[in-house]
This record gives sequence, C-alpha cells and structure tokens, in this order.
Amino acid sequence: HVDHGKTLLVKALTGVDTDRLPEEKSRGLTIDLGFAYHDIGTGEPTGFIDVPGHEKFVRTMIAGVSGIDCVLFIVAADDGPMPQTLEHLAIMDLLGIQHGVFAVTKIDRVTEERVAEVIGEIEALIEKTSLSGARIVPVSALDGIGIDDLRAALLDTSEHTAQRPCGGNFRLAVDRNFIIQGTGRVVTGTVFDGTIATGDVVRLLPADIELRVRGIHAQNTESGSAVAGQRCALNIVGGDLKRLQIHRGDWIVGDAARFTATRIDARVKVLDSEPRAIKNRTPVHLHIGAADIGARVVTLTDKEIAPGSSGLVQLQLQQPVNAVYGDRFVLRDQSAIRTIGGGYVIDPQPITRGRNKSVRMAYLEAQDTKNPDEALANLLALGLDALDLELFARSRNLSIADTDRLIESSGAKIIRQPHGRLGFSREKWQ
Repeated sequence: HVDHGKTLLVKALTGVDTDRLPEEKSRGLTIDLGFAYHDIGTGEPTGFIDVPGHEKFVRTMIAGVSGIDCVLFIVAADDGPMPQTLEHLAIMDLLGIQHGVFAVTKIDRVTEERVAEVIGEIEALIEKTSLSGARIVPVSALDGIGIDDLRAALLDTSEHTAQRPCGGNFRLAVDRNFIIQGTGRVVTGTVFDGTIATGDVVRLLPADIELRVRGIHAQNTESGSAVAGQRCALNIVGGDLKRLQIHRGDWIVGDAARFTATRIDARVKVLDSEPRAIKNRTPVHLHIGAADIGARVVTLTDKEIAPGSSGLVQLQLQQPVNAVYGDRFVLRDQSAIRTIGGGYVIDPQPITRGRNKSVRMAYLEAQDTKNPDEALANLLALGLDALDLELFARSRNLSIADTDRLIESSGAKIIRQPHGRLGFSREKWQ
C-alpha cells in the first residue's frame, strides 16, 4: 500500500534510492518503476524492482512484477493490511509467485503488541495463497532494526528458489527505453526465456523490426550475455531507431519467437472477492508481460465464470502481443479500478473456426500441461486431424533442437510439407 515504506526499505537493504524522478522526490511517492542491485550474500547481484503502491499506479506495479522470482512484500505496522495490500497479494497469487518474505515496517512507531497483531493478520491473509508460509520479519528502516534479519531471510529464500531454465527462444518484456548520449538506444526489461549474446539479431514486436544487440548489461553489470530470470539492458542498433517508437509492453525476441497473437486461449480464475461473475464478452484490461491491453473475455465452457471459480476462455485483444504457453496474466475491470482475476496462456495461436466446441475443449485440455512431451503425446492421442508441429513448437517457445528431439521421441508419423511438419499418431495414420 502507498506510504508503507517500500522505497526506504530497499534503500536500507541496498544503499540505492530507487525514486529517480523529480516528481517522486517532491511528492515522496513512487510513481514509476525503480531499480536497485545488491549482493545479499549470494556472490552476485540480486535485482530489486521497487513498484508503486498507490491505487492509481497498479498497472505500473503489474508491469514491474510480471517477471519476478521472489517478492518482498511490505506492510506497515501502524496501518496494517490496507486495500492495495489485498490487491497486490491477489496479484501475486494470480501470477503464481511462490517465494517471498513479508516485512512489517515502521515498528519504531508502535508497540510490540501491535507488531504481533499485524503479523497475525498477515498470516491469516496469506494462508490460502501461493505465499502461504512465507517468513514475516519486523523491521524499522529508519533505525536499522531487523534489516540484518531481513537480509538473511531474503538470502534463504533466494537459495530455495530454483534457477529458471534457460531453454527456449529469447524473450524480453520491455519496461523502459531511453537514449544514452554516445551509446544510443537502450531497452530494459526482465528476460522471460532463453539467452542473448552481444551481436545477436533480434526482433522488436509487435512492430516486427529487425535489430542487433550491440551491448548488454545483465543485473546492472556489463556482460557478453544474459539469461532467463535476469534484469537486462540491451543497447540495440538497426532500423530507424531515432524515429522508432518503443513502448512499455513491447517485446524483444529471438527470430524463432517472432510471432504475435490477437486471440489467446487461456484458463482464467475469478477472485473470490469479486461481487459478480465474469460473463461472456466482458471487456477487461489484460496485463501480460509489461503490457496493458484492452481485451474481451469470451467464455468457452460456460456462459460465465463465478467468483472463486476458473474456466477456459478466449481473450480477444485490441492489440497484438507476444505470448507462449504458461505466460501468466492479470485481468482488471474495464475502468482499470480493480483487479478481477487472472490466469495463464494455454494456446497463443488458436484456431478461429472449423472445429466444434467439444473437440476444441478436448484439444485445450490435452495441451494444458507444463511438460511439452506430455502435451504432444496428449494431442496425438486425441486422434484428430494432422497436428501442425511448428505451430505447437511456437506456442511452447521451443528451440529448433528441442523441437526435433521432442518429435523424434514422440513416435509420431511425420509428414513434411512446404510450410512445415505435420504429425499423426500411428493409429490415426493407419
């Protein structure tokens, strides 16, 4: 929640004041994303993304947290849980963030009994969320009380958080872009998938413009490469960068991930706190990666999705976006006043016509598994018409090598065509 001490706490941990804008300084309020890097004991920099707490800037907050591995969640001891505490916690749950530490700040202002009361309130709030069981540390950023304990808790959380796999094609969600005198255009963001190296050719989406990477800073350090999970700044050249408009929400991707979607089949959950169900063709704000896009929710299984329930939907987007299976997203209402639900992408390249509803539902259920080998086996076992294997690989963001391995191990009958490979189960082929 606003004014609960996020920026001051990051400064106490890292020595960096993440409020960089003059308006932020004058108002004492975080408005845009702030960044800090500090070795908390791992031997390498950990990236901190300081996000706004004010209700007017939730869209900016979501852009900042969409690619994080762990959350440092702050609740002030004097206020206790507040409206944006609840909304931010719901967003963490929708994004599936399972690792984190809660800091109870401003304990110098209250009694020990009040601190214990707030800790109890937090424990009750997180009990049924993805952050259930997270450690809670009382601190005072002004006096330095509890900062060492908090740093130790963050280190422990970091050590129990698995490194992201670096497979797949490179994808970076752009959250900032600017020009540095003598260097040129720089874009920053979190690397969602794959690896990138100096000299690599990439694409800017959705504009689909070819660029080349001239330099890389990974975790705020000059580097020859960057990998999934890192904060990354790319010095890019090519195209007409002086005139080119790059926006928060754009993607920098490898050539094999060069596609966008205006329709996405997905699984959506509606928050328990919502007073109404999401009905067919409900207009929403879709937050995916660092983007905020207008969309409509077309329900596929039922006419509506009740609060606390989930269902299959097709999101019809007003702007194209890069997305692959498993990408998490958040839905906010049409007025962008409150968060209503969220979910994850199942098929970013869905058919629009041609299959009856029951067949399409079976197709979505078959591929709704994190394991691509299992998804391919399920789809082949359905015994439908030929499976477009290139389309399947694209929806899973599989590299060429991983695609070839997957196809070979599947035992599928492969038919090569000018546009790519088609796959049949042996039974279907017979």
